[in-house]
Amino acid sequence: MEVKKIPSIFNDVMGPIMRGPSSSHCAASVRIGRMARDLMDGNIKDILIEFDPKGSLATTHDSQGSDMGLYGGFLGWEAYDERLVNYAEAIEEAGITIKVEINDFKAEHPNTYKLTLKNDKETHEMVAISTGGGMIEIIEIDRIKVSMIGDCYETLIYSEETGILEYLQKELIIDEIINFKGKDIPFIEIKSQKFPNKEILNRLHSNFRIFSIKELKPVLPVLSRKGMEVPFSTYEEMLEYNEDKNLNLWELAIHYESIRGSISSEEVIKKMKHIVKVMKKSIFDGIKGTEFADRILGFQSGFFKTQMENERILDGGILNQMILYISAMMEIKSSMGVIVAAPTAGACSTIPGALLGAASMMELSEEEIIKAMFATSLIGIFISRGATFSAEIGGCQAECGSASGMAAAGLVTLKEGNTKQATDAASMALQNSFGMVCDPVANRVEVPCLGKNVMAASNALSCANMALANYDVVIPLGEVIESMNKVGRSIPYELRCTALGGLSVTKTSRILEEKLRSN
Repeated sequence: MEVKKIPSIFNDVMGPIMRGPSSSHCAASVRIGRMARDLMDGNIKDILIEFDPKGSLATTHDSQGSDMGLYGGFLGWEAYDERLVNYAEAIEEAGITIKVEINDFKAEHPNTYKLTLKNDKETHEMVAISTGGGMIEIIEIDRIKVSMIGDCYETLIYSEETGILEYLQKELIIDEIINFKGKDIPFIEIKSQKFPNKEILNRLHSNFRIFSIKELKPVLPVLSRKGMEVPFSTYEEMLEYNEDKNLNLWELAIHYESIRGSISSEEVIKKMKHIVKVMKKSIFDGIKGTEFADRILGFQSGFFKTQMENERILDGGILNQMILYISAMMEIKSSMGVIVAAPTAGACSTIPGALLGAASMMELSEEEIIKAMFATSLIGIFISRGATFSAEIGGCQAECGSASGMAAAGLVTLKEGNTKQATDAASMALQNSFGMVCDPVANRVEVPCLGKNVMAASNALSCANMALANYDVVIPLGEVIESMNKVGRSIPYELRCTALGGLSVTKTSRILEEKLRSN
């Protein structure tokens, strides 16, 4: 029985905590690199990395941080490691030789990584995809189809002998055993919540001819398990579930994640408290000032703050505070500081900028902010389930558009609106975001990304107020998410984070790209 792929707030929506311009490129590739490292028992000498010319990575792997993330993962680093900025030097010091090629291997997904890994004793192949917001899936190992998203302890037992499967099913109490029969050396895959007992594996070696056993550690913070269930999966199911309970959106989110992760409500709240703490630090550090040569935009939030205090800009109230916080967060991201991909790195400032900005003006407590973050997260769960957070698949409506809908629900919650008002606000904000393209200037996640995050927060604020005033949403959230998915996939390939259309191909963009490349 296959372990169900059920989104988690802390896997799919709020996180990862990371450095770099793009979660699809940086954080996801770190996770792919870490699993590749485990496949080689930490011993890698030579790596061939291949990207398909029709995918997004062929044109963005260097400038948007895929190389940085992969190299860091090969070295065993985390996505928030401060050494990531010096990834090239670190790989050279480790004695790992890497070659990158653009080859037409008919990749079906735009974010496909094909890796050939070697050391003095063995060679392995891995094909993986980045699915958005730092999430991944390993889809092939040694030309055998698999499905690993990094939410289990994965054990691969390479052997040509029969009888191993029956032995394991008798000896192990685990989530899942999958038997693969490949053309070359087959392996058996074990998915579990911990690696099999060493004594059992030793007995396996004694009774059967085993070529090797590989242990791939999980890379996601919340594990999955066999028989995993959640109280609801879609917006419609949530409404039915809540008919006789009348719970607020934030309460439903905590309930969902507690059941999903098999952890207490207290632990769920503790995890969100940590996320909010990281977000606050990123914003306040950004306002203090950032310095980083390899970027387009410099330190602008400090000047905006001065102009606010001197009343030299138009009175925007809460919106101006949001702009300040969003600018600061984007500057931290672009200077390789620590951020939370919520739901992605490209859209990392919409939600914290909107919610923390509004909360600071409203003088709200941390408890109220955390409740709003949970309401925000549950909208993200529905989007993750029914659409995508990947700009390579759905354009920027998948990133800033999603963040706008999520933030709208959180803002309603800050004002103590009810569950219907929160979901209506999300629906309206998403409706306003359809067709938003992803066309990064100079192949960097800075322009027009900053402006789109500001626009997303402005949209969220407007829709929150309309929902609180009981405007007619007309199209319910579930139908909007379904339509959003279809619209995103119909956006031209050139306008889905490939740097092949829109602002990406303007004269100024090309000049900036060349200038940054030569620095």
